[in-house]
Formats: sequence, C-alpha cells, structure tokens
Amino acid sequence: MGATDPTGPVMDRDEVDRALARLGAEHEAIETSLFALQDHAGRRLLEGAELTGVTKERWAATEASITLLWSYFDAYTATLRTAREIRARRRWSSREDLVELTELLRGESVTVPGGTVATANAPTLLSGTNRLSERFSLAALVDRMNELYARSLDMVVAADAVWSALPARIDLLAAELQRTRKLAHSVGVRPGEHPAGDDLEGITRTLTGLREQVVSDPLAFWVPAEGSSAPGGGRPDTTVYDREARALEDVRREIDAVLTVRQDAEQRLVKLRDVLSRADRTLAEARTARIEVLAKIAATEVPVVSGPPTALQEQLAAAAEYRRQAQWHRLSPLLESLEEKAEDELLRARESLTAVTAPLAVRAELRGRLDAYKAKVARHGLAEDPFLVERYDAARRMLWSAPCDLRVAEQAVLRYQRAAAELIGAPRVPEQGGPEDRRGEQV
Repeated sequence: MGATDPTGPVMDRDEVDRALARLGAEHEAIETSLFALQDHAGRRLLEGAELTGVTKERWAATEASITLLWSYFDAYTATLRTAREIRARRRWSSREDLVELTELLRGESVTVPGGTVATANAPTLLSGTNRLSERFSLAALVDRMNELYARSLDMVVAADAVWSALPARIDLLAAELQRTRKLAHSVGVRPGEHPAGDDLEGITRTLTGLREQVVSDPLAFWVPAEGSSAPGGGRPDTTVYDREARALEDVRREIDAVLTVRQDAEQRLVKLRDVLSRADRTLAEARTARIEVLAKIAATEVPVVSGPPTALQEQLAAAAEYRRQAQWHRLSPLLESLEEKAEDELLRARESLTAVTAPLAVRAELRGRLDAYKAKVARHGLAEDPFLVERYDAARRMLWSAPCDLRVAEQAVLRYQRAAAELIGAPRVPEQGGPEDRRGEQV
C-alpha cells in the first residue's frame, strides 16, 4: 500500500482563508488568556511567597507549565505568521502555495525544542521529554495549551481563593481573641488559674499556627469540588478555623457569665444569706416543735432534727472573701453551687418541720372532726343525748390531754361519729374492728 498524505486533500483558497480567520481568533483568545494569567493576583502572590508543602510542589510544576505555555504560544504565533505571509504573496494562491499552506495549517508543522519541553517538567502532560524536539499540528498544540492553561489556572485560582478567604477571617478572629483576652484578665481569668484562660492560650497558639500554614501552603486548605472540571472548582477548608471560632465563643460566654457575677455578686450573696437564714430558722422551729410533740403526743416516733450545716456557712464566707478580693472567676462557680445547695437546705428544713409536726397536725384534724360532728348533732337537736355526750366527752378528754395517744383518740372519735350517724339517720361510718351496740359492746 502506497503512502498517504497525513494532511489530507489540498485545501482550496476559501478553506485556507477560513482556517486562517479561525486560527487568528484562537490566537487572540489564547493571548488574552495568557496575559490574564500573567497578571492574575494569585500568580503574583505565588511568585513572591515562601511556599511549603503541596503548594510549593504544585507551584514549581505550574511555573514550568506557564513557561511551556508561552513557548507553545510563540511557536504557534510563528507558524500562523508564516502561513499568513504565504497567503499574502498572491491574491490567487498557486497550487504550490496551497500545498504549503495545507501542510502548515493541518500537518505537524509546529516544532518545539526538546530542551524547552524537558525544562517545563510536566510529565503528566508530556511524553518523550528526552527528545531533541517535538512536533505538533496547530490543532493539537491548541489542545495542549488549553490543557496546560486549565491546570495552571486551577492551581492559581485555588491558592488565591484560600488566601482571599482565610487569612482575613483569621485576623478578624485573632482581633476578637485579643479583646477577649483583655476582658478575661480584667476578671481574673488567666492561664493556669482558670480553664477558660487555658482555652484562650490554646486558641491563640492554634490560630497563629493556622495563619502561618495558610500563608505558606494554601493548597493544603483547599477542597476540590467533586465532579467539577472548571478551574478553581472547590472551596477553602475552614474546619480548623470554624472549630476555634466556636471555642472562642464558648469562652466568651463563660467570661460574660463571670462579668455578670461581678455585677450581681452582692445581691446574690445577700439572697444566699437570706435563704440560709430561713433554713436555720425553720430548723430551729422544727427542734422546738419536736420538744412540744414529745411532750404532747404519746406512742409515736418523732424524727430527729439535724443542726444547720457548717460547710455551707464556710463556703458562704469564702464567697464573700472572693468578692472582696475581686476573684470573680472563683466566685462564679462557687455562687452557682451555693445557690443550688442553699435551696436544697431550705427544702430539707421545711420537710423536717413537716415531718416533726405531723402528729400535731393529725391531732388537730381529729379535734376538728370531733367538733364538726358535735355541731352537726346540735343541728339535729341531739346535743343533750346522754349517750352522745358520753362518747363526745371520752374523745375530747383523749384529744385535749397530754400526752395524747393518737391511735386511741382516733378510735374514740370514730365511735362518736358512728353513734351520731345512727341517731340522725346518716350513712354509717366505717367500723374499726367490728360492729358495736349503743353502749360500745362488740357484737
């Protein structure tokens, strides 16, 4: 089989003119893009920065790619210029001119020196970098330039996006951190003395290191967008920044709480003293009531009343001392603990008083029930009934004598209630221990 012409059929004049117009437009667009890349703020920052890590590696490759781009563009420009000169020789190009133009416009007519390719150090894009030269068609060269340009622009845009977003935000957070540190020191929140002070030191160290890393290795904080092929598709990674911002906000809330303590300390201490005083008075009342119960109520167990807790009084004195010395960071948690314990102590004192006075409450309830039935009997005209008078007097003697046996007194009241109910025709009162006749004899 004979050799074939890789350029295909010879182009006619119209095809040549259309190809030159298209290539001229492409040349202009490529030139505009290259100058835009050259003037990009991110590229200028990368050139002047002391880079580290992945950014340093990728910028070295990107710089080589940009150098190679300009070499390709120069070769492209030279070939296009040659083609235009050939076409300009005659108004009606000869066949020899058309053959030469076809070779230039469609064939592998662009030669790039091998040294340039090797210096560019872009092994992922190029093959055979050890050759003395490489040849491309204009179309293949445009594709190669587009690929190199997209990769270079992606790297530059990503670095610039991180630098535009994170350092400024870190600086703002650092300024807020300094204000918070001053406020913390004013209320005694210092490293080694308060957990919030240690947290502030940790946030300071983290932000300082984060800013240094972002400035020297911005690509370490870049998250590419999944499935996106557009240059610069992605977002800055703000995970560390966001975490420290939340930590600072937590510290600020804690310091605000300490500031509130400074403003309200005296009022809260007065309230605490009042609550503990009420608890002490209630316990004293319970102790007095216990003595009364033991004297007036027989055959019952009365709980022992404990004394006021000395630990709370000691803590209250410590709180007052913290306030005097303006140790607000120590006063804040102590006040919160004391307020909770003081309320618990007042509740305990009230429960103790209730438990101690329960027998007296039972006696009072029985007295009230007995008098209520006496009034009911009187309304029915039975106040002088000897049997009811006898039952009433027996119950009353038990309830108004000391010591009072509540169990026996309750039985006496029930007997009076049942007798009264039978006489006035009311429903029977539930019996205790079996039915009785009017004289109290068991049936």
